[in-house]
Amino acid sequence: MSLRDLPAGPDFQRPATYQFDTPSDALAKWADMPSPTTASDNTTITMLDIIGDDGMGGGVSAKLIAAALRAIGNRDVTVQINSPGGDMFEGIAIYNLLRAHPAEVSIEVLGIAASAASVIAMAGDNIRMAPSSFLMLHNAWGVVIGNRHDMAEATTLFERFDGALADIYAARSGMARSEVARLLDAETFLTAQEAVAAGLADIIAGETDAASDVSAQVRPDILAKRRIDAALAQQGIPRSERRAMLKQITGTRNAAKPATHDAGFDPAALRQLLDTLQA
Repeated sequence: MSLRDLPAGPDFQRPATYQFDTPSDALAKWADMPSPTTASDNTTITMLDIIGDDGMGGGVSAKLIAAALRAIGNRDVTVQINSPGGDMFEGIAIYNLLRAHPAEVSIEVLGIAASAASVIAMAGDNIRMAPSSFLMLHNAWGVVIGNRHDMAEATTLFERFDGALADIYAARSGMARSEVARLLDAETFLTAQEAVAAGLADIIAGETDAASDVSAQVRPDILAKRRIDAALAQQGIPRSERRAMLKQITGTRNAAKPATHDAGFDPAALRQLLDTLQA
């Protein structure tokens, strides 16, 4: 178990019509960040993507983290995070996995730990943040499609989730629960200095430490997809529509048309996207 006395994350049933999304501000900040350098030893887990299935063949899932922890065994583990968040159910599941790890869990925030990723960070026995990194906290976020009964059920579920999140942040930081609730309501970005002052992190890592924010190369197509996705999100376009647009632009595997995976941008689809952004 964790070396700290941390509360377990809630085990709520996922609504059948629930769709997660990442807050557009967090997504935009993450998309514009350079990819940080990371360690390559076999006790380090990296989370440098959206939490949950990102809809483009990537993402960090609880299943992947569980497999990584099984491989590490009863040894200390380091978790390096640069993520805008994503699926709150997956985030809580990953938090619970790390909380239950029998050895020390060290968290290193390399760029941003937002939304579900900030919850995961709270599982750390020690939390280190790079000088220019951020934590972002907000209330439970997602989309539920259905009738008024579905909406009422979702409201109750999200309220319970918000309470459970507040308990986790309060337990890790020592802040009053009411103060945590205020931060969640305000959708708060905290610098490394602010996070340490609030008790949500323990130390700011030096530039020469393992949690350095030195840049590494990012594949141009991945960077382009991130930035386009963030721009569309800031226009208020739902995640499902954004994924459909990105598939149109980049082509899909085994498509009826000549377009293939990684074949480049479809000019007509790209023009449609630009028109959407300019509207």
